[in-house]
Amino acid sequence: MKKNLIYGLHSVLAALDRDSSQVKELWVDTSRNDKRIQRIVDKARGLSIHKVSRDDLDVLAGGGNHQGVIAHVADNKKLRSENDLPALIQEKGDDTLLLILDGVTDPHNLGACLRSADGAGVDAVIVPRNRAASLTPVVHKVSCGAAESMPFIQVTNLARTLRMLKDAGVWLVGADGSAKTSLYDIDLTGPMAMILGGEGKGLRRLTREQCDYLAFLPMAGSVESLNVSVATGICLFEAVRQRS
Repeated sequence: MKKNLIYGLHSVLAALDRDSSQVKELWVDTSRNDKRIQRIVDKARGLSIHKVSRDDLDVLAGGGNHQGVIAHVADNKKLRSENDLPALIQEKGDDTLLLILDGVTDPHNLGACLRSADGAGVDAVIVPRNRAASLTPVVHKVSCGAAESMPFIQVTNLARTLRMLKDAGVWLVGADGSAKTSLYDIDLTGPMAMILGGEGKGLRRLTREQCDYLAFLPMAGSVESLNVSVATGICLFEAVRQRS
């Protein structure tokens, strides 16, 4: 059975801090003996700790930037399904804030989006099951621990999920460079889902048609658009500003 591995100082430490019982074993670079590695080793007392060479870690991480530590963790308990959404919306009520990523395929972008979502207090991140990045070791590392805490929902049919959210009273706001209304002119309070499209292509037609509002981010320079993870941070924290 393939092991569920995460790597990087922040993601491994976050996993230990959140629930050390979910960490099954640890691999540590024998050449590192600094305070951050020692802190992880101290928190992992009682677990199986393998001290190996950096070359061995490189192989285990598949060439990823492991920073000298890799952990085998149980399957992510925050991985949920669209069936969990109605209860979540009922619990959060008018404070519901969701992030929907319509086909983000780069794990670095997904990790950065999860980090912004965690910082903005998002209740769940929703992505399509197909043609989109999932919770890989790279995502865990880039998210700096957010992948360990953020409820992550993969759905089979995004358009159907969007209709369900609308029926539950959630307003859908899509980021679209061709929109006529600035993000800063839209009311982002109340139960809301912020929707951003994938790299290069943006929102798909069926997704765009489900949105209650489409908004653009004003650009003052020569570039036409922002990286999706940067745009996600701006959109979410504008919502936070309005809601606070």
